[in-house]
Amino acid sequence: MIILASGSPRRQELLKKLCNDFKIEVYNVAEIETAENPTEVAIKNATIKAETVARDFPNDIVIGADTIVVLNGKIFGKPHGEKGAFEMLKTLSNKKHEVITGLAICTGGKTFTTSEVTEVYFGTMTDEEILSYVATGEPLDKSGSYALQGGAAKFIEKINGDWSNVVGLPLYRLRILAKSIEINF
Repeated sequence: MIILASGSPRRQELLKKLCNDFKIEVYNVAEIETAENPTEVAIKNATIKAETVARDFPNDIVIGADTIVVLNGKIFGKPHGEKGAFEMLKTLSNKKHEVITGLAICTGGKTFTTSEVTEVYFGTMTDEEILSYVATGEPLDKSGSYALQGGAAKFIEKINGDWSNVVGLPLYRLRILAKSIEINF
């Protein structure tokens, strides 16, 4: 059985594009916030999520993912309330940033990891536009305070890389990692 170690509806929708037969297991785990580089943070957090679930399901295939937004080396996690979301979006306005997702697959007592990086270019956003978007509530549970597939689409000038990575689960990279360890979805 394939298990997704995530409660994210977006990740669940994306995984359905690779396979329909999976279940969800979400454990409350303490994530790391710092490491030598942002990619390492994402991979370590994906690994923590997958390995925690895999302890209870050792005969299954467990997928963990962690997505972060990075601007000039600084990690933008989920905002602290509306004010935090406003400040993040104001900082990202008219700038290029990276979205990094760490992936981990636990199977047969082993863990396999990889990551994906996508560049996102935001156009200029006025304070009024940011406040209006924040008022929708959408940014409040998203890394970087925005959803590519939601209301923030109107602020994104372009992306360079995998769009599904920005949503939270890089499908191509996940498929390639799975194939490399002889898992076919």
